[in-house]
Amino acid sequence: MERPLEGVRILDLGQIYNAPYCTLLLGYLGAEVIKLEPINGGELLRKRVAKEGAQFPFLMLNNNKKCITLDLKHEKGKELFFELVKNVDVVIENFSTGVMDRLGFSYENLQAVNPSIIHASGTGFGSKGPYKDLPAMDLTIQALSGAMSITGFEDKPPVKTGPAIADFFGGIHLFGGVMTALFKKERTGTGDRVEVSMFDAIYPSLASSLGYYFGNKEQPPRTGNRHSGLAEAPYNVYPTLDGNIAIFCVNDKHWANLMTVMDRNELIDDPEYSTIPERVKRIDKLDQMISEWTSNFNKKDLFQLLSKHTVPCASVQDLDDIHNDEHYRISKMINEIDHPVYGKITVPGNPIKLKSQGDLEIQPAPGLGEHNWEIYHQMLGISENEFDNLREMKVI
Repeated sequence: MERPLEGVRILDLGQIYNAPYCTLLLGYLGAEVIKLEPINGGELLRKRVAKEGAQFPFLMLNNNKKCITLDLKHEKGKELFFELVKNVDVVIENFSTGVMDRLGFSYENLQAVNPSIIHASGTGFGSKGPYKDLPAMDLTIQALSGAMSITGFEDKPPVKTGPAIADFFGGIHLFGGVMTALFKKERTGTGDRVEVSMFDAIYPSLASSLGYYFGNKEQPPRTGNRHSGLAEAPYNVYPTLDGNIAIFCVNDKHWANLMTVMDRNELIDDPEYSTIPERVKRIDKLDQMISEWTSNFNKKDLFQLLSKHTVPCASVQDLDDIHNDEHYRISKMINEIDHPVYGKITVPGNPIKLKSQGDLEIQPAPGLGEHNWEIYHQMLGISENEFDNLREMKVI
């Protein structure tokens, strides 16, 4: 079965999470992704393999890709890079701002050898503005974007989120930018320059807190597990006998359902609790009442009970729960594959489901330089002698 991006060729210079997640999605949708890595051990995430368990992020994000090595600072390496650019549709990277220009690989230079090329960059802060040259990692983006200021509890310092949200928000938006440029190229035949900053990608997710900020003309407090704009109640994580459960009521019907399950029907129409604004005024008392009730149940039993009565909720699952989660398995988001070096490993599937596509065939992450011969000889036409010379010169 032909996949949607069959025939699209991507040159992937990505590292860590941002660009590699973008190219993982492109590869899952059928693009030929050629991952280009330095000859001295590969990209930064691959180099973590020496630590126990540290190899798995690399193995999770680099499936369905081919891998070549190339010294981009060597003059012969630069020549080979431009030969590769002639043969691809998109170049994707998430280097620090200015690195591509310093290497001699500006968009204009790429265009000179391939007029329809798409050059997509995942950056920390973009190419303009006072932050553009700052080192950017997920933590620093969360700090400067305001995300940390609203995460945590009011009487404690700001905290980052557990997941690397800036990296993956950036990667997802980069995927959208590349797909948009490919669509434009299909219609017009022209390439484009795509840039997505993690800093920009985070801002829309602050919507609830910004609603509080603009509405109250003041900095919103850190609200822990409560609604970040303090606009809903109940909305919190409550204790159970064996963990915790999240419960929230976004309308009065949900509230009535919860009170029915709790056998507190008298509170459904009580003026002090019958509307969301009134419940928010009494949020501390409300949370205490619900906590005392939830503490009598196991989290999964309570999850089933509340769900049966249409009360929005979810038991708080740990990674062991997630690894064995039936829903993830059915949706093929969690997959077990055989890797030639690491044996049976768990990797993510594609969250983008197309009805026309059958089950995704996942190829394990390639070894460093595994496809050098295929790309340099079969695609670029380099002879066996030249190939050997390039290896001896440590160009590839």
